[in-house]
Amino acid sequence: MPNVTVFRAKKIITMDHNCPQATHVAVRDGIIVGVGGAECGDGWGTVTQDDRFADHVIMPGLIEAHAHVSAGGVWRFTYCGHYLRQDPDGKDWPGVTDEDALIARLRDIAARTPEGEPVVGWGFDPGFVSGRRLDRDHLDQVSDKHPVAVHHSNGHVLTANSIAMERAGIGRDSNIEGILRGHDGEPVGELHEFAAMGPVMKVVGLGLGVLSDADGVRAYGKVARSCGVTTVADLFSDLHDDEVTMLERVTGESAFPARYVPIMNAMVDTPEREAERAVALRSRSTDKLHLGYAKLFTDGSIQAGTAKLKAPGYYDMEEHGIWNMEVDHFRATVKALHKAGVKTHIHANGDAASELAIGAIAGAMLESPNPDLRHTLEHVQLATMDQFKRMKALGITVNLFGNHLYYFGDIHWTKSVGPERASRMNACADAWSVFGGDFAIHSDAPVTPMAPLTTAWCAVNRVTEQGRTLGNSQQISVAQALHCITLGAAYVLKMDDQVGSIQVGKRADFAILDKDPTTVDPMALRDVQVLGTVLGGVSTT
Repeated sequence: MPNVTVFRAKKIITMDHNCPQATHVAVRDGIIVGVGGAECGDGWGTVTQDDRFADHVIMPGLIEAHAHVSAGGVWRFTYCGHYLRQDPDGKDWPGVTDEDALIARLRDIAARTPEGEPVVGWGFDPGFVSGRRLDRDHLDQVSDKHPVAVHHSNGHVLTANSIAMERAGIGRDSNIEGILRGHDGEPVGELHEFAAMGPVMKVVGLGLGVLSDADGVRAYGKVARSCGVTTVADLFSDLHDDEVTMLERVTGESAFPARYVPIMNAMVDTPEREAERAVALRSRSTDKLHLGYAKLFTDGSIQAGTAKLKAPGYYDMEEHGIWNMEVDHFRATVKALHKAGVKTHIHANGDAASELAIGAIAGAMLESPNPDLRHTLEHVQLATMDQFKRMKALGITVNLFGNHLYYFGDIHWTKSVGPERASRMNACADAWSVFGGDFAIHSDAPVTPMAPLTTAWCAVNRVTEQGRTLGNSQQISVAQALHCITLGAAYVLKMDDQVGSIQVGKRADFAILDKDPTTVDPMALRDVQVLGTVLGGVSTT
């Protein structure tokens, strides 16, 4: 007789409406075979009782459907952000309070770095620092013997010192959109979006290849496990052959604690070749490595001013809206991917970017009808109800940036979009009314920390760091938010047949919690502690 393990808990929240709660779950060969009471494993084989979680609460393994592997690898550089953050090994890094503190932190690193080698900071956000924006003159104070670069928290802006720009070939005569200049025409050191940032990122070793090597992927797994995530996406991965071989090896290690879903950068080659590459990757999927989806970009970041907004535009901030793909190329790539049956995840922060993406998918759908590819618009922070309805009609779903409400809500209220639009951005209640729960919310780690229960807390309470409530009409219930970080996120990744609920036939992936998130005060939701995870019936702690 096959062996069956029956896990007992104080309560099991299944996310399955047929059996919403249970006390036991039976697992055989990594698959759930029974959910209910103590007898749920009877008849499936020789039963072994596992009571280690008897005093705890079990949920489906949490799902982070939009984050980046750099959330692990970026910690090899120096954190320079506003908020206290914790690295993959559990060490706390206090936030920097002003530019002097930032310069001092980087000077300390420069003093311990061989001359000529780069000094890199990450996570900085000028919205939290008063005075003149960080520029090359500030970073020249760090060192005149090292290239110095600071990557902003939004991931769409980088500030560099004179040496870094000189080595990157960026100067007065550079003709690249996104290079900010002073009144004298000289670059000030602030670089917007990929075309402008790319040369400096290459100089200082801040590229995808560096951040997504084997050590970075293993660190990413640690980040996921620490917050209860058993399925984690990487929303922008080159996925060249050597990288996929490495991912097969690393995710195949018994110690790797999550199912990994890297989304292929489809902006490198011609649209047709990118579609062929995405389709070919499917054959290399494994139990813990899911391949074959594509990523495209439209605009940039709202808090950086590089997102594309419809009228009335930005509130009290300079507009630097940039298309990261030439518009006709974007439309052609959407069409090619759709025709090939490739599910596509499209970055679209501003409402004008959402409009472009909706139109491109509508055009592709007219030529090649396919209603269940589940193309996903990522972030869609300013999407309106009419846009949501058009998305739903086209088979599009969304993944809303719930964490922005807390981490950047005050900036949106006072600077980027103003009180009215800030009060309905990341409109989870509108999305729920249209998509019926078939959507996700996310952290975009390392932009904000990966912690799905915190993401759920943000969507439920819509409270900013300074205590504002950003539109109580867009608040959703705890039950709805938990759905968005489990079954909704599984739907977005087109994995809801495998994960997202504790249900017979699905993978035995669980998050172990110290409290019942459905009974705590909604303001205490983010304080529920993750005690461990189970992947395929095996504890990862």
